[in-house]
Amino acid sequence: MSEWKPKRFWQDVSISKVGDGHSILLDGQMVKTPAKVPLILPTLKLAKAVAAEWNAQVEVVDPAAMPFTGAANAALDKVTVQFEEVAGLVSAYAETDLFCYRAESPCELVKRQKKAWDPMLNWSSEALDAPLNVAYGVMFVAQPEKSIKVFRSYVSKFNPFELTALYDLVGLSGSLVAGLAVVQGHETPESVWDMCQIDETWQKEQWGQDKIAEELALGKRTKFLQAFNFYTTLR
Repeated sequence: MSEWKPKRFWQDVSISKVGDGHSILLDGQMVKTPAKVPLILPTLKLAKAVAAEWNAQVEVVDPAAMPFTGAANAALDKVTVQFEEVAGLVSAYAETDLFCYRAESPCELVKRQKKAWDPMLNWSSEALDAPLNVAYGVMFVAQPEKSIKVFRSYVSKFNPFELTALYDLVGLSGSLVAGLAVVQGHETPESVWDMCQIDETWQKEQWGQDKIAEELALGKRTKFLQAFNFYTTLR
C-alpha cells in the first residue's frame, strides 16, 4: 500500500500581521505547527519565505521542499519549549570543537588543517575572547573554563528561531566556532563548510569517491546552507 501524502487544498496564500509577528494564511485560515501552535513568524522576511514555500506546492505537499517552514516549526514546537536544553547541547560543542582536534600525520593533511583552522581559532580568541586549546591525535583536551562560559553566554542570547539555525549549523559542521563565525559574518557559509570537510576531502583524494558518501555529504551541505539562509531571514 502506498504511503498517504497530504494534497494541496488551498487556493490562496497570504500573510497577516499578528502582534509583533506575522502569520501565514491558507484561504484565510492560519497555519499551525504539527503541535497545533499558531505559526507566528518573527520577521516579514521569514514570513515571505515560508509563504512562498506553501504557494509553491502543487498537488502533493512535499515537506522536504519546505525547509523554512520546517525550521520555523522546530523553533516553535521544540526549541521554544526546550530552550535551555538545546542551548546546552549547542554550547557543549565548544568542549570538543572540530577545529581543536588535529591529525598527527600525514604532513599534507596537517598543513591543510593548520592553514584553515588556526585562523578560525585565532578569531575565536580575539573576537569572542574565547581561546581554545589544540590537540593532536585522538586524546581529549580540556578547554579553558572561561572560554566555555563565554560560549554559553553567546548561545544563551539567541532567540529560539536563531538558536534553531545555530543548532543545525553547529551540529552539521561539528564546530561551534564555525557556526558562530557564519552567523556573525566572519566567513561565508560555503567557505566554512569546506573548512569543516578537510578530513573528508583528504580521504576522498586518497581512496576515491564513494557515491553514497558523496550523496550524504551533499545533503549535509544543502542543510547547512539552508540553516544559514533561515538565519538571514531573521535579521
